[in-house]
Amino acid sequence: MASFCEITTQQLSRIIGVPDAPDVVDVRNAQAERADPRLLPTARWLDVADIGNWGPTFRGARVVVYCGDGGSLSRGVAAWLRDDGANAETLMGGFAGWAEAKHPLVNSRPLPGRDAQGRTVWVTRARPKIVRVACPWLIRRFIDPRARFLFVAPTEVEAVAKQFNATPFDAGHGIWNDRDEYCTFDVMLREFGLETEPLLRLAEIVRGADTDRLDLAPQCAGLLAASLGFSRMYRDDIAQIDAAIGVYDAFYRWCRDGTDETHS
Repeated sequence: MASFCEITTQQLSRIIGVPDAPDVVDVRNAQAERADPRLLPTARWLDVADIGNWGPTFRGARVVVYCGDGGSLSRGVAAWLRDDGANAETLMGGFAGWAEAKHPLVNSRPLPGRDAQGRTVWVTRARPKIVRVACPWLIRRFIDPRARFLFVAPTEVEAVAKQFNATPFDAGHGIWNDRDEYCTFDVMLREFGLETEPLLRLAEIVRGADTDRLDLAPQCAGLLAASLGFSRMYRDDIAQIDAAIGVYDAFYRWCRDGTDETHS
């Protein structure tokens, strides 16, 4: 049984991907991280030697810390973060326990570099409808909760990407684009290693709504209607993303927990 300052892999797996999920910090030693560079969803690897600088940035936040085996390294870091004012827990079993339980691990190799504040920065075409909302949702919930998104004119994506060291997506530049009949959301799931059953179910809904193949799933037409409604409600793209992301939270929770429930 987990103590007051520990969380089990099953408990953490149930709150990854939801809006109030904790920050996740990987503190494996550098050699172990290089040997297996995969990360828990939303996790960021941080060097314990530099904890004096990054520790205070978690003040007031809920944080789950993991090392290779859930031992003294992660417990010491969690104790340090609690002293810095964080609500810090350790993951029982650490990275090994999570992998052994076959919970998803993010392939960190295609992860973009981070800015000075530790955030990934992405750029795409303005006036998002479906995929350019779905991808920010996926990134925020499973890759980088603090990610920044820049929406610009299609002709400006490449220049803005270079100017701000941002990663283009769904804009015809770089690797994050449609492939054959699959949309950019599908590509992100595949490249990041996030092809879980709930996310694949959501991907089918997104793909059907995005490509006008509404027969792929009964929910495609509803997502299309909601997406077009949001695009007409908001002139500001960031405001639209902030408002519409809750729709994807709801669809994800249905895909994960609610497909067997009926209502009459």
